[in-house]
Order: sequence, then C-alpha cells, then structure tokens
Amino acid sequence: MRRVAISSWATSKFVKDSKLSLFELACEPCVEILKDGNVSRKDIDAVMFSSCTTEQYSSTIVSEMLGMRPKVSHRIDNLCNSGTNAVASAFSLIASGLCDSALVVGAEKTDSSGNKLLWDITRGSFMFPVHWAAIFAKAHMRKYGTTEEQMAMVSVKNHRNASKNPKALFDKPVSLKEVMDSKKIADPVKLLDCSAPCDGASAVLLVSEEKAKKLTDSPVWIKGIGQQTNSASFANATADLTTIESAKLAARDAFKMAQVMPSQVDVAELHDAFTILEILAYEDLGFAKKGEGGKFVGQKEIAINPRGGIIGCGHPVGTTGVAQVAEIASQLAGAAEKRQVKNCKTGLVHNLAAAGSSATVIIMGA
Repeated sequence: MRRVAISSWATSKFVKDSKLSLFELACEPCVEILKDGNVSRKDIDAVMFSSCTTEQYSSTIVSEMLGMRPKVSHRIDNLCNSGTNAVASAFSLIASGLCDSALVVGAEKTDSSGNKLLWDITRGSFMFPVHWAAIFAKAHMRKYGTTEEQMAMVSVKNHRNASKNPKALFDKPVSLKEVMDSKKIADPVKLLDCSAPCDGASAVLLVSEEKAKKLTDSPVWIKGIGQQTNSASFANATADLTTIESAKLAARDAFKMAQVMPSQVDVAELHDAFTILEILAYEDLGFAKKGEGGKFVGQKEIAINPRGGIIGCGHPVGTTGVAQVAEIASQLAGAAEKRQVKNCKTGLVHNLAAAGSSATVIIMGA
C-alpha cells in the first residue's frame, strides 16, 4: 500500500448567507489550491465532492467548473461525516495505485437537507439533533456527575479559539456566564452549547508519496484511518448513552493502523456539534478515563479544536470533516498563523454523523 500525503489545503470564510450557489462556493477553496500550489488542473486524477445536496452529478459539475477532466468523480454524502468519508475514499484510490492525486472538496449551504432527519422514525417527534444531544448530556450527568458548567467551558474554549480564526463564523469570545445564561433549547442543552448551520467550503489535495516530494517540502501524512457505521437510526446507534460506540471502534482501528497511542496526539479536531459531544470524545478516544471527560475540559496537554471547532466555526454539514482535516494539516505544517500549536507532530480528526451512528477517526503526522 502506497503512502498518502496532503500537499495543500484551503477553507473559505464560513458565513450565514454567502449569496453564492453551492457550486460557486465549492470552487472557492479549490481555486485557492490551484493558484497557490504547484499542481495543475490536468494533474488531478480524482475529484471527491462532500455534500448533502440533492443536486445530481454534482462532483462532475464542480470538476467542469474548475476546468478539470478527472479519471474519477464522485459525490459522497454521509451527513456530518461526509467530509472524512470523502478523504478516506480519496486515500484509498491513491494507496491502491488507481490514482496519484485526488482533490477532496466539501461544500454546503445553510438550508442543506442534511440538517433534517425526517426519515428516522425512531426519533419520534424529536427529529432535531439537539434532542439527542440532551439525551447524551443527561445520561452522562446522571452516571458521572458531569455538570452544565463543564459543558459550558467547552463552548467558552472553542469560541475563544475561533476568535483567532479569520475563517470562523463566530469571531468573538463568550464568557461562562453568557453560555450559562443563554436560552435553554432542550434541557440541559443551551443555545451556546450548540453549533450553527452555515455556508462554507473547504478542500484538501491528497497525493502519492512520489508526487508529494515534487509538490511540497512539508507534506502531511495520513497515517491511520478508522471508520464505523452502526446504523442510520438513533435506535441502533449505541447501547450506552454515555459513549459514542462508533467513535470508540473507529479510534481503535485508526490508532492501530497509525501505530500511535492517544498520549502521542498533540492536536485534535473533535466533533463538537454540541458541547457534550466533545466531552464524550475525550473518553471515547482515550484522552480521558471513562467518566472524567467533564474534568478534562481545562487540560493543557492536547490542543483541542484550535480553529474553534464546529461550535466556533459553524457547521456546514458536508464541509465540516474536510475543514477539520485542513486544520490539522495546517497545524502539522506549521502554517496555522495566530492559532498555531507549538511543536505539534501528530494530529487527529474525529468526525461523527447523526447521533454518532457513524464515525471516522483520522490520524495524521508531520
């Protein structure tokens, strides 16, 4: 199996209403990669488009708008887990030798159909994601004593980080009091415990080892990938409401493939669509002992969500996983500017979908 690197990346500014079409939005970071990188349109073998749009032939539309004629063109949609699924698919094409390069682009509009779960009758009338976030939060609070203040601290941290990120939807820090006083949406989850849908796009270019040596002096290597799909419905997502089972299994496989331990991770992008999910991720990934995720929020050993996470950056569903990968690539290449984590060598991406019914974990190295 061939080694696969990320040679370049770009992310658009996340906004509530960009006035651009989905396809115009998708082209923005791709054009930046083509302008700033050493790769030309004719050198790109595959285009993977991550989006929950209902538009047909969408990856090929993006390819044509960019002036590309790739060997392979796919749209990949798996709700919030779409972006890392697209990266895993691109990795596979290159590792197998079918392609030497693959452009992965995620793009989504605020009103995406990926924000609605109308098909899942197991959720009853509680079809909005905040309802299952409240279920996870209450279960963890009952069993382990996790507090609303600890959840709120996740929001404070991620908004503070987002204030250093010019691409983030939210550019101002929030105080613990502001989070605690924000409107309660589904007890105990408050408005500032939640992420916000928005418009946004992100792209990463994956290449073979041979091509990476020609394109960049500082490639970022994909060292391990783990994926797990337990179900589509909430009813079969997890047997234990204090954990995301799919994430634990995906993490196990990613760490094994990368030959890395959780203690070796320097920087991580965790799926914080709601604050409780970041706390669960600490435990599911092995960063914190089971039940101690709430106490782990203020730790300084691992840089968590330096771009602001989903809560600080916004959540364009099909874009999120790609933007997470782009951020870790930027950190490992030492190119993250004001939010740069010092001396980071190993990074992790943790990406979920639909109450954690599926998950992807990617380990990356400088």
